[in-house]
Amino acid sequence: MISYIFYRFGVSMKTINMHDAKSTLSKIVEHVERENEEVFIARRGVPCARIVPVKKLVHRPKGLLKGKVKIKQDLDAN
Repeated sequence: MISYIFYRFGVSMKTINMHDAKSTLSKIVEHVERENEEVFIARRGVPCARIVPVKKLVHRPKGLLKGKVKIKQDLDAN
């Protein structure tokens, strides 16, 4: 299903053709999530899109910038 295409700079990319990507999209997304790597979708052997894992969001506590940001009273004045 997913194959490797090797480029002249020694970089390998996991690719899948457009037809297989359409029929197995959920499996491709699971692979990207599980392996934490990107997959390229190719049309006629040429990469045209990529699926990348989403970075995990960092929890920021409320009030993190309290006392560090000052807002002027005339904020909406011209």
